[in-house]
Amino acid sequence: MDDPARDSTEDEDLILFRDCFSVKYIQSAALFCRLGFAIESGYARTGSVSADERLRHEAFILNAIFSSVAFLESTINELWSDAADNAYFFPDEKNEALLRAVGEKWNNENYFDRTPLPVKYQKVLEIGNKPLFPEDDPVFYGIKDLIAIRNYLMHYRREWVTIQTGNTPAAGSGAPADKFEQHLRDRFRENPLAPTNLPFFPDRCLGHGCAEWAVNTSLSFTDRFFDALGLPTSYEGIKKELRTR
Repeated sequence: MDDPARDSTEDEDLILFRDCFSVKYIQSAALFCRLGFAIESGYARTGSVSADERLRHEAFILNAIFSSVAFLESTINELWSDAADNAYFFPDEKNEALLRAVGEKWNNENYFDRTPLPVKYQKVLEIGNKPLFPEDDPVFYGIKDLIAIRNYLMHYRREWVTIQTGNTPAAGSGAPADKFEQHLRDRFRENPLAPTNLPFFPDRCLGHGCAEWAVNTSLSFTDRFFDALGLPTSYEGIKKELRTR
């Protein structure tokens, strides 16, 4: 982390900086994803996994998901903060005008903080007179599902999960785990470390496939968001480093 700002003295100027945690979060998400993939690759070669490897795998996958959503949150928060603080770093007058408009039209910090994360992105597009993400856009509802997973895991409450044991399709209990299975089952490869008789969510869902989907969906969404606004991304210079395997 950068050094904190120092107080000014007679012989010293005041030093100010603005950190960029969005980049740190997406770097972390990609790293956790690669680490999880390495364990799954070892399992594919040997057919075995130690208890320690299994624990580390769970930690890597969970934190890849948490960091991906933290990236989405910090990205829009940083953009809004720059607009609210009149902290423009763009040489392009058009880009400065956009941030100025965001700062002028959305200057209520409490309202911003209470606004759901996907709506924050849509609101900035609206202020910039840009097309909004359609509700049925795969990337847009993808990040909504990703945020729902993070929220479920972060505020976890134990619940009954239905497991199909016969030939008759399970009706489902309407629990969040059942809904995640309906939304996510065919979007990525299941966790190879989880036995097939365990529930889809969380056991068979939370593997490298889900972590990779989380990272790639987050980046696809923010890429399109900044492209629509005509603004550069904060992670432009490190895209090649954000490998997921």
